[in-house]
Formats: sequence, C-alpha cells, structure tokens
Amino acid sequence: MKALRWVPLVYLFVAAVLILITIHLFRTARANEQNRIWVGLAKETAHQLGTPISSLMAWTEYLRGKTLDGEYAAEIDKDLQRLDTVAHRFGKIGSVPELKPENLNEVIRHAVGYLQTRSSRKVVFTVNTPDDEIVLPLNRYLFEWVVENLCKNAIDAMDGAGNITIVVSADTKYAYIDVSDTGKGMSKKIQKKIFQSGFTTKQRGWGLGLSLARRIVADYHRGHIFVKYSVEGQGTCFRIVLNR
Repeated sequence: MKALRWVPLVYLFVAAVLILITIHLFRTARANEQNRIWVGLAKETAHQLGTPISSLMAWTEYLRGKTLDGEYAAEIDKDLQRLDTVAHRFGKIGSVPELKPENLNEVIRHAVGYLQTRSSRKVVFTVNTPDDEIVLPLNRYLFEWVVENLCKNAIDAMDGAGNITIVVSADTKYAYIDVSDTGKGMSKKIQKKIFQSGFTTKQRGWGLGLSLARRIVADYHRGHIFVKYSVEGQGTCFRIVLNR
C-alpha cells in the first residue's frame, strides 16, 4: 500500500521530464531553423549577386581593347543598377519596408525585362497587363524580387526551355498577378510544402525563394500568394493577390 502512494509522484516526474524534453526539442528545432535560414540567406545573396557580376565580367572581357559605345555602356549600367537593387533588398529584410504608390504594370514589366534579356532564348516570356494603370502601395525592390523568384523557379521547372506567362488584372478591391509556366508541375504533397523554409526539390537549392516571397507578399504587403493550380507534366500557376 505504501508503494502505491509513490505512483502519482512517479507519474508527475515522468510527465515533467517529458515536458522538459519537448521544450528542449522545440527550442533546438527553432534554433536549427534560424541557423538554416541565415545560412541559406547568405547563399541566396551570393546567388543573387552572381548573375550581374558574371555579366559584368563578360562585358568587361568583350570590351577589352575596344572602344566603348553607348549600347555596351547601357548594358553595364543595368548590371550596376542590379547590384544596387540586390543590396537594397537584403538591407530591407528584417525591417519594416516603406511602401509607396507604384504602377503595378510598370513594376512587373521592369522585373521581367531584366530576366528576359539574361535568360535563354528558349524561354519565352509573355506579359499581359491592362491598359489602365494599377496604382497601389508597394515596395518595388522587394516585390520585383518576388516576381523574379517565381520566374526563376519556372525556368528551373521547365529545364530552361518553355513559356512563362504573366497576367495582371484588377477589380475595385484587389489586384491579381498570375505567373504560369509550362514546366513539370507539382504533386499535391509538394504543393503543401513549397512555402516552408528549407524545403526544396532542387539538388542545390536552399528552399528560401518561395518562403521569402510569401513573407514579402503576406507580411510586408498584406497580400496572399498561393498555387492557383499545378498539373504534373503540364505546368504550374502561382497567384498573388494585393489590396488596392
């Protein structure tokens, strides 16, 4: 009978140990996630800077021993502006970005324009925007990053050859941006995970592009980003919804 008196205490002790283990595992998981995010962010920074730097090196090599004309100077200036844009983007992560009235149509075309001239000719970009301007509060540095991430993912999904179509529309309350591709598509299982930090289907990916895109759209612009549809073997369409 005396031994039975200790049973509740044993149960309480076991429960306390389990709670402590759970808390420890939770904190460890959070710490590991943060470390993964920061490491991935550093890798993403290098990746973002890689395109303009490589382009600048190629232009410099081409122009060596030649007379610089206006066309080449303009291309070099685009890459230098790109470096400045990337620096602004990473400087705004972690802080509250300033939103300004911007013409969404122009922002989309500017983002696509840079990628289009530096992508394979096998990738065909189509941008459909309404005739009327769609003006809404944006941080164009960060929002262009979202569009570029979606386009780069589309290029990867198509193995560097296919069609990317961007359709912009609006009603009285919302603006919509649909980014579709003719790539390999995604299963329902993958669709549920693609916005998670660290999740990627690429061998060399870090799984940060879409998680950052969601943060920029949802947290900074109070909008929504989601998979509108995806059919394996046919392609995927992402939709962004912004308040006007």
